[in-house]
Amino acid sequence: MSSCSLSPYRPIYVHINNKFIGIKSINLQFSSQFPYKSTNRKLFRNVSSNSGSVGLRTIVGCRVRTGVSSNDKSFDLAPNEDEALAPNFLEFITSERVKVVSMLALALALCNADRVVMSVAIVPLSLAHGWSRSFSGIVQSSFLWGYLVSPIAGGTLVDYYGGKIIMAWGVALWSLATFLTPWAADTSLLALLAMRAVVGLAEGVALPAMNNMVARWFPQTERARAVAIAMGGFTSGNAIGLVLSPILMSQAGIFGPFVIFGLSGFLWVLVWLSATSSTPDRHPQISKYELEYILREKQKPLLMGNKHKPATVIPPFRRLLSKMPTWSIIVANAMHSWGFFVILSWMPIYFNFVYHIDLRQASWFSAVPWSVMAFTGYLGGLLSDMLIQRGTSVTLTRKILQSIGFIAPGIALIGLTAAKSPVMASAWLTLAIGMKSFSHSGFLVNLQEIAPQYSGVLHGISNTAGTFAAILGTVGAGFFVELVGSFQGFLLLTSLLYFLSALFYIIFSTGERVNFDEAAL
Repeated sequence: MSSCSLSPYRPIYVHINNKFIGIKSINLQFSSQFPYKSTNRKLFRNVSSNSGSVGLRTIVGCRVRTGVSSNDKSFDLAPNEDEALAPNFLEFITSERVKVVSMLALALALCNADRVVMSVAIVPLSLAHGWSRSFSGIVQSSFLWGYLVSPIAGGTLVDYYGGKIIMAWGVALWSLATFLTPWAADTSLLALLAMRAVVGLAEGVALPAMNNMVARWFPQTERARAVAIAMGGFTSGNAIGLVLSPILMSQAGIFGPFVIFGLSGFLWVLVWLSATSSTPDRHPQISKYELEYILREKQKPLLMGNKHKPATVIPPFRRLLSKMPTWSIIVANAMHSWGFFVILSWMPIYFNFVYHIDLRQASWFSAVPWSVMAFTGYLGGLLSDMLIQRGTSVTLTRKILQSIGFIAPGIALIGLTAAKSPVMASAWLTLAIGMKSFSHSGFLVNLQEIAPQYSGVLHGISNTAGTFAAILGTVGAGFFVELVGSFQGFLLLTSLLYFLSALFYIIFSTGERVNFDEAAL
């Protein structure tokens, strides 16, 4: 009698000579690799015939013999005749793929913490060097100089070399630049500006690398949740940087946060390189049950390994930009970045200007929504995956989530302009930022679906458009308020842009793979 291993993920029909038969008894010798002792999981499938029915356990990749078959026939399996059983919540959160996306979330948290630390340090630095408010803005914007350049190049490298190695180089470089910022500030203003530009240059690869790793490690029915977990780290980085930086400065001086965050990045790189792999099939510790589930659930097995690598490092930019689904993602990312940076940069001043509260209180009113965003982002991912698992098309699912992520913030910003108290204003702001995170399960996941082989460079292109939009929105808000004298007017303009961007995405987006081998006529 042969041994066989059981998989918790998929029920398999057992048959003799390609026909289902009833069996009165089956003697199986199971291997010790079967990890589930509980009968709570649905691991049985009834097989009926004229001779009766019997429950059969899930059997994967093996042949077994019966004790009652007339000719001691071998039982075979039908590997493609049923859908895979999805892992339960405990299996999901303890899986190797969730450990990978958790490391990605931590990297993105460091990414944003290193980004916003200058927002806190700029106040004492301005006082120490006698910088004007406008010049302080130039110092802060130096990050965007590098960030504007790298997403497309970084995304191209991610598509060719994979997310693991590019993410490692990115974190190492921006951590080194963050660590050296104190030295640069003491050396010269030019050195400081250059170092912050290097931080932006290195951080430009973070989101494309994240998207690449999620596409390789997660089946389509789990990608929205995976992106939500990763982006939860991204948004939490704002809160981490804003909360920890003043504390570290009080204990270790102005440059304390730069040193601590830089060293944390080096530690992350060591763990990342030693504990993860670029694809599931190369991971030394992944269980064969999880690997079988990932491979079986992937609709496009070419996502695995080098088969998915583009033929050339230079992507077909012209063909990529010839398709309207590409432009739906570009417009969505641009609007997402516009809203993100306008709120991040101007809301503390908005509370001070409109409600006349001091900047310390204003910062707390503005910080609460970012913590909420990480939680609501996961809810959006859960909703997205649930809709797909229940049969909703991927295209409709992405449009639903993106619509929530843009229309709800647009409505909330209208409510913000009408709020009479800072508490109500903070509530509307929390709703706007919280619902905005649903778009992570819209356009951000959509990148992997329309062009998995070019998801990195597409993310880079859309991120570059988003950076332009962030600069335009952040700078434009200041000029708008000076000319019109109203923050509320700019918020209403942003609300209108949210509605128009949602409409554009609804009309032109798709959840199906797009053929970029031929340019649109």
